[in-house]
Amino acid sequence: MRALVSIAALGLLALPAVPAQAQAPAPAQNLPQWAYPVAPPPKPPDATKPIKLPGSTKEYTQAQIDNRFSPPDWYPQDHPPLPDVVAHGRPPNGLACALCHLTSGGGHPESAGISGLPVQYFMRQMAEFRAGTRKGMRGGIMIQIAKAISDDDIKAAAQYFGSMNHPLWYKVVETDTVPKSYLGNGAMRFPVENGGTEPIGNRIIELPQNDLSAESRDPRVGFVAHVPTGSVKKGEALVMTGGGKTAACTACHGADLKGIAEVPPISGRSPMYIYRQLNDIKIGTREGLWTPLMKPVVANLTDDDMIAISAYLTTRPPF
Repeated sequence: MRALVSIAALGLLALPAVPAQAQAPAPAQNLPQWAYPVAPPPKPPDATKPIKLPGSTKEYTQAQIDNRFSPPDWYPQDHPPLPDVVAHGRPPNGLACALCHLTSGGGHPESAGISGLPVQYFMRQMAEFRAGTRKGMRGGIMIQIAKAISDDDIKAAAQYFGSMNHPLWYKVVETDTVPKSYLGNGAMRFPVENGGTEPIGNRIIELPQNDLSAESRDPRVGFVAHVPTGSVKKGEALVMTGGGKTAACTACHGADLKGIAEVPPISGRSPMYIYRQLNDIKIGTREGLWTPLMKPVVANLTDDDMIAISAYLTTRPPF
């Protein structure tokens, strides 16, 4: 029974998230704003200024970059041929997968890293979205997308992202202070220019390694996860042994946390995203087939515990 609970608890961590710009604001249920960012109204994109990235022969305007049904493919040589659903989606309700998850599947802090997931796991989660049983605080747009695309589309996307290793997407920095930041395009945080620093407190703050790359949906350049000092060591104890509070993640995801069979990998992914999944289940705003089994696993975890687990998992290599 413990093994089943552990699969239910930790096997749900790698589920696809949703584009923040397409979501309604999250209800104010004492949710930490750092983990549940709500995008500000988008700035009118510059439809004429070309943007270029190092090593790419392509150029796009910001309006083209933000096109929900034709997001940029900066480096076609880096990946297998894009399935149409990944590149273009299914208008009007099936947004292109690459819009939020990028052509690499690395994703942004407000969305999941979905490359390297087992194909059957991916398809099972999409079926739950379509049925409306896979919910949570940020699941509405994924339900819409799952209903708008076909079974063949889902299989094609699952096989495409499943064929790739998850990129080395995060640098983890333990710190007592973090650059002051603001919410910008895509509900991503960006440092305030000459804004100085502030205490990190009980938060995880993800900032781009390069601001232009993040806004341009660059699949080669990831993020820096700033986490509280001491959280990685604390998280290691919880992940590897359960710390007397929960089941060890290694029981089902393997000693290397890279998954076993249909149980997904949970290493090297967004710590904000992992935290949200733990918290959504703990407070009862996420539903799904195995969610009732997760309750006892997260019941004794404090906010500090969930931050620590998330921080440690992100330090582990994704492949």
